[in-house]
Amino acid sequence: MTDQPLAPASRRLPIFPFVTALTALAVFVADALTPADCVVAGLYVVVILMAGQFLGGRPLWLAALACIGLTVLAQFLAQRSGLKNDEATYVGAFNTGVCVVTIALSCQLVLRGRAAQADLRRAQADLAHVSRVTTMGELTASIAHEVNQPIAGVMTNAGALLRWIAGDAPNLEKAREAATRIVRDGERASQIVGRIRQIFVKGEPERAPVNLSQLARETMDLLNHEAARYAITVQTELAANLPLVLADRVQVQQVMVNLIVNAIDAMKAVPGTRELVLTSRRSEDGQIWVSVSDTGVGLAPQQAEQMFDAFYTTKPHGTGMGLSISRSIIEAHHGRLWAGPNEAGGAVFLFSLPVSAP
Repeated sequence: MTDQPLAPASRRLPIFPFVTALTALAVFVADALTPADCVVAGLYVVVILMAGQFLGGRPLWLAALACIGLTVLAQFLAQRSGLKNDEATYVGAFNTGVCVVTIALSCQLVLRGRAAQADLRRAQADLAHVSRVTTMGELTASIAHEVNQPIAGVMTNAGALLRWIAGDAPNLEKAREAATRIVRDGERASQIVGRIRQIFVKGEPERAPVNLSQLARETMDLLNHEAARYAITVQTELAANLPLVLADRVQVQQVMVNLIVNAIDAMKAVPGTRELVLTSRRSEDGQIWVSVSDTGVGLAPQQAEQMFDAFYTTKPHGTGMGLSISRSIIEAHHGRLWAGPNEAGGAVFLFSLPVSAP
């Protein structure tokens, strides 16, 4: 099993390896200066736990072997500097053996813990993939509409092209314009299929700089037909020139799809004005905020937090996993996802992500 590094701790604390080495040195000095029968090498367990934050696999075992070597060396130095005492020698040797076993066991436990975390991340990714497939399956009609539009454009322009070149005096200028439109519609169809394929694809998360306004616009383009089916007016207030965020594009788009679909569902049976507002902006604390507000059935005060519990749903055929997975995705990106009432009636769901380092 490949051991994946726990990146957040080491990235946030670049001095951490230095502190770990300094702790190991302190334990060695204390161990060497104490009497032979007073072994403090058990504190190397702390060193192993600290090293486990930025080392894994063979490097962590090498660190554990270094700690074991320092334990034996400290006991040898303590024996030479102390008084000759057979009982102290035996006690020190026994304690040293216990410390060596403890260091090895702690290293093994750290590696097993990290392997379990890696398995958990993979399970969460698989669950998120299933949620994406389920959600997009419900939007089959919308996807078909989005793909059919450019295909219909290609067919229409191809017919026009044939007419412009079929006469005795072909109109090359008009034919060139029709061919240009065919290329444009073909590229648009390819982009739509590519975006849908990205949502369905299963793989390891890949984080890269993402423009949330652009991603929100693309996501809304996929779902516009679904909103139109229920006479929902869509407004977008997407800030231009937003700083980029470091995120997995597919996962964040999954969150946007989930929030927009939930907003549409909340307004399906509501009489009167149905309005969905998709907003992006930069907050005062430097985070990038994205919000989806609706004029649907709204949220009861106790539901604002309960909505994010696993298996909690207000839909007759819902699984209750969409919002729970969405919050897990946003929190894994060091952001927040929350909900509240909309002033115009209905609800608003918001998430924030930190700006990526330049």
